[in-house]
Amino acid sequence: MGCGARAVGLTRRLRRASLWQLLAWLLLPLLVVVTAVELWMTRQDALGAANAAYDRSLLGALKSIDANISGSSGGLSVELPYTMLEFFELTASGNVYFRVASSDGLVELGNADLPLPPAPLAAGVPLFYDAAYFGDTVRLAAYRRALDPATPERTVLVQVAESTRSRQDFTAHFVQRAARRDALVLALMVLGTAAMLAFALRPLARLAQGVRTRSPDDMTPLADADLPAEVRPLVDAVNQQMARTQDLVAQQRQFLDDASHQLRTHLTTLQMQADYARREDDPAQIRQALDAMGSELARATRSTQQLLALGRSDTAAVDLAPCDLAELLRAVALQLLPQARQRQIDFGIHTATADLQAIADSGLLREALTNLASNAIAYTPEHGTVTVCAASDSMGWSISVEDNGPGLSAEERDALGQRYRRASQATAGGSGLGLAIARSIAERHRGNLRLQARDDGPGLRAILWWPRP
Repeated sequence: MGCGARAVGLTRRLRRASLWQLLAWLLLPLLVVVTAVELWMTRQDALGAANAAYDRSLLGALKSIDANISGSSGGLSVELPYTMLEFFELTASGNVYFRVASSDGLVELGNADLPLPPAPLAAGVPLFYDAAYFGDTVRLAAYRRALDPATPERTVLVQVAESTRSRQDFTAHFVQRAARRDALVLALMVLGTAAMLAFALRPLARLAQGVRTRSPDDMTPLADADLPAEVRPLVDAVNQQMARTQDLVAQQRQFLDDASHQLRTHLTTLQMQADYARREDDPAQIRQALDAMGSELARATRSTQQLLALGRSDTAAVDLAPCDLAELLRAVALQLLPQARQRQIDFGIHTATADLQAIADSGLLREALTNLASNAIAYTPEHGTVTVCAASDSMGWSISVEDNGPGLSAEERDALGQRYRRASQATAGGSGLGLAIARSIAERHRGNLRLQARDDGPGLRAILWWPRP
């Protein structure tokens, strides 16, 4: 649980961090690790170079001592090169030790307690190794050879040792110079990276300044010509969101214009009828004015309901869910049945099956079907026929309303569906919003509204189709 909480906390900090902080968090640990590894490798290389150089001096001292060993008299004689050892001690910047010992133990010269080689020596092959001697780290060279080729079992061991202080000083000085050089290179890299990052972020700063100085109603797309490629998807997403916001604002403005126009017309008519009723003394005229006011109020109520439905169809989120189209048709038919009976319309429903499942927003579909069917009942002559249908295929679903009314010309079918656009034979009480509502709902379902002439006589078929998800 604690690890999960720490991970969430780190994620939140990373989201809040700026590019400079991310650069510091990523670059500094990387620089520390790279520098540490580079310095360690530099030290190893310096130590190898120092050993290669100093071991040559150590080997020279070893061979000089060996050259002064003689066993020609049957014994062992050694003439030590003291001058060479004194010079070697000066160059080693520390103590120098040596040892000469025969394999039979009869001869032991020099420092008898020098550390022995860690592995057996091959005849005539020198071996270099490190060891501790009296608390000091020393570098040793050991060499074993036969005293006389006739008696190879008699051998002599020669060892020369020197303090590693000079090697360590050389290595430390070499590493310090490498560290200063690396620090300078890293500083230049950090400064160069910071400068390049600052240069790369200049377009973002200009973009931010441009957005801050924009007017509230400026929805023009942001320019991404000089932005980094990694930032362009973000600018594209912002432009798309601004376009959607602009469309939404335009829809809201259109809705306000439509609502103000419609309501102003109804209110003006009501005001005129009220003024007329106040001026009249004849009860019959007053009664007639009140009836006209009642009819106008009904039309105003209908227009308000349609405006609200249109606003909801334009802006409401589409809640796609399984719905029964047959049940939807029955509900709309029961709602409009009194209106159809009043005009003596034969109002019926038709579905391919008793249970027709679809994926849609049932509330919006009911609003669209209600408007289509209500328009068909209003424009179909008395004793006419109106049928609502539902169908499906492999591509999608559809609901339709068919009537045997006067129908529409091809030009009118293409033009209808726009707001407040009405047919030539439309009644005076219509507002021209029914088809606009149905078209908007179809488009919200990624579908369309089609108006077609009937195949077997006069009339109109309105089909609302939408695809499968």
